[in-house]
Amino acid sequence: MHNDTKLFSNYQLGSLQLPNRAALSPMTRTSAEQTGEATARMASYYSRFAQGGFGLIITEGIYPDHMNSRSYENQPGIADDQQAEAWKPVVEAVHRAGGKIIVQLMHGGALVQHDSFTAVAPSAIRPVGSMLEDHGGSGKFALPREITKEEIRHVIESFAQAASRAKQAGFDGVEVHGANGYLLDQFVTDYTNQRTDEYGGSTANRIRLTVEVLQAIREAVGSEYPVGVRISQGKVNDFHHKWAEREKDAKIIFEQLAAASPTYIHTTEYKAFAPAFSDSPSTLAALAKQYSKLPVIANGKLGEPEKAEKLLEKNETDLVAIGTSAIVNPDWVSKIKEGRTLNTFEHSYLQPIATLREEEYTSGEENHAY
Repeated sequence: MHNDTKLFSNYQLGSLQLPNRAALSPMTRTSAEQTGEATARMASYYSRFAQGGFGLIITEGIYPDHMNSRSYENQPGIADDQQAEAWKPVVEAVHRAGGKIIVQLMHGGALVQHDSFTAVAPSAIRPVGSMLEDHGGSGKFALPREITKEEIRHVIESFAQAASRAKQAGFDGVEVHGANGYLLDQFVTDYTNQRTDEYGGSTANRIRLTVEVLQAIREAVGSEYPVGVRISQGKVNDFHHKWAEREKDAKIIFEQLAAASPTYIHTTEYKAFAPAFSDSPSTLAALAKQYSKLPVIANGKLGEPEKAEKLLEKNETDLVAIGTSAIVNPDWVSKIKEGRTLNTFEHSYLQPIATLREEEYTSGEENHAY
């Protein structure tokens, strides 16, 4: 691939000047301390992608409060000042390597894989599918209880407080995880949200909580600080879910999100380059751009650089987020620039950082398990 392609062009994402259009996609790695604090290994892990050419790093989803937001054992958090302080070496390591780093804030909702508390959800409906074995789960999810109005207000405030801690810790921005089946997406999804109040029923009502979270964060961090939101149809426990009203739902969701003044929208699909719906040629990323008028990051099987470049050239997205291909190629950007062969991802490589030997996450070409 030529170095003058759009993938390698710089981009201004809000206040962030990025050297290229490649972002590291957020990926759960369950590698924090039991206390939820980030580790030195995580600093080495994230900085490795910046060293490899990624202009923007988006962290794994981290929990914003101690009450009931944590999904996984060893998931990192930013629910208090001690956890926020532990992230500073990670941020500093990425900055030293020349990258920008955005923290993804995630409330697990019903998708909880431990017994430290009873999970909450829009409605008392057991999640479909099974727990994720890659992250220590097995069997069916527990039945959650319906979240109260008072608890919803706490969720909104906890996201805002976590965003403030992230800004103080030196992160270059925050991303709200409104995708993949976690709490905010559970509110958006018709079959997990059977509420009859202002947070249930219509699509506009079901996206309301995500909008209010974005508004609260914007108020907490100011108008210039980068704030993004990730949106999907599919979920970690329901891979092929589609919005019932298809493009009509997309229009409502993306317009409502845009009204909350995020810096960007991050869409994730199984294949980002495929039509979002069977009756429309548009990708979800393209629909996000069309209806939000905001910058868009697209994720989903874009590890082949030609696919990423094509989506960028068609102006269906502004940046591409690379996930599993980055796990086995933390220098994905540099390799493409230099014409080197990319390693092929295998599922066995998707293991927690804490299980890797040091040389596996700090060295280069031949070590695949990042």
